[in-house]
Amino acid sequence: MKRTHPLLTVAIVALVAGLLGGGIAYGGITWYNGGMSLGTQAVPAGSNRGGTAKVENVKVNASNQAEKVFKDNKDTVVSVINTEKTKSNDSDPLSGMFGGMFGGSDGNGSNNNPSQKDQQQISEGSGVVYKKDNGSAYIVTNNHVVSGSSSLEVVLSNGQKKEAKLVGHDAVTDLAVLKINGNGVNRVANFGNSDDIKVGQTALAIGSPLGSEYASSLTEGIISAKKREVPQASTENGQQNASAGDATVIQTDAAINPGNSGGPLLNIAGQVVGINSMKLSKDSSGTSVEGMGFAIPSNEVVRIINQLIKDGKVIRPELGIKYVDLANISVKQQKSILKLPGNVNEGVVVMDVNGGSPASKAGLKKNDVITKLAGKAITNQGKLRDILYDHNVGDKISVTYYRNGQMKTAQITLDQQAKQQ
Repeated sequence: MKRTHPLLTVAIVALVAGLLGGGIAYGGITWYNGGMSLGTQAVPAGSNRGGTAKVENVKVNASNQAEKVFKDNKDTVVSVINTEKTKSNDSDPLSGMFGGMFGGSDGNGSNNNPSQKDQQQISEGSGVVYKKDNGSAYIVTNNHVVSGSSSLEVVLSNGQKKEAKLVGHDAVTDLAVLKINGNGVNRVANFGNSDDIKVGQTALAIGSPLGSEYASSLTEGIISAKKREVPQASTENGQQNASAGDATVIQTDAAINPGNSGGPLLNIAGQVVGINSMKLSKDSSGTSVEGMGFAIPSNEVVRIINQLIKDGKVIRPELGIKYVDLANISVKQQKSILKLPGNVNEGVVVMDVNGGSPASKAGLKKNDVITKLAGKAITNQGKLRDILYDHNVGDKISVTYYRNGQMKTAQITLDQQAKQQ
């Protein structure tokens, strides 16, 4: 999402200045390498000795596949405007004392100007029209783009504005579906198979970086990684949920900026292979980085938005545990506390078990180390979630774990999540 930043102008000026400086330096090097002094430099044959500039009427065929992808998809990409309202603080003692003087509250502390009762906070992102049905058009975007909204508006590529209704949202995958009146919507996007992408293939992103004033911006890069595990801090009603776990995403060096959230990542065939969701601008030590954007894979997108259309939410099974990656536990503690055999180096460590949960009923306890779920190896904590979410509420699956150095197996009957995150 985009929120206006006062340093934007400074950043643009600095970029222009940098380009000018580079041009001057390049010209100086070229002249020096030519081996001529200014007084003896000859005018090349065929040049314009009179110094009069003119435009050569030479047509260049610069058509390429990226241009075609953009033309075919730009009308499927929209800007999503989120309007949030926050109540003014009428309990402020100065409000009652002076509010009437400035058209705010009267002398008794009540607000007599309805237009100032609420303060609107507007943020913007992007979205993709992927379906038309019964006169309505459906748009996929990020959950964090629409989170906390009091009203939503969509701006089509031609500038037409439409009121949008939130069909459903899912904070775990950071996806949401909107519905608008389908009049004037003439194109819908097609999803490709994100399992088929390869590192090094061209990746194109379309969206509204910094907001709708830069709508329909195209950036190009490559697929940098297919299945990157990154920490995910999902949002619900505007609040950060630090326990959202890791997200399995596509990494790309195509420029992803605030406002690109919810827009498509496309392959060179013009298929949506991901929904742009986040970027990494600094590492944990504060070092700035470039070219690290992330998109939710299209296969997961399709699965989630179909559930959102059907139920308005995603119903997931749960184990009822809190856990950490075994890799986060020191080798010394793995031996002294967990008492793991030397050949066990992957899995998750149970930190807490909810009473009455599926894991509790199966006999799991704190400090158990889960190495397999449903017969599949747990290589990291993200893998456990992926395996779990491939199953349905009511499924009975096996769990393999180590307790005090001894391997054990149990059966777990999956229950519904007590609370959707």
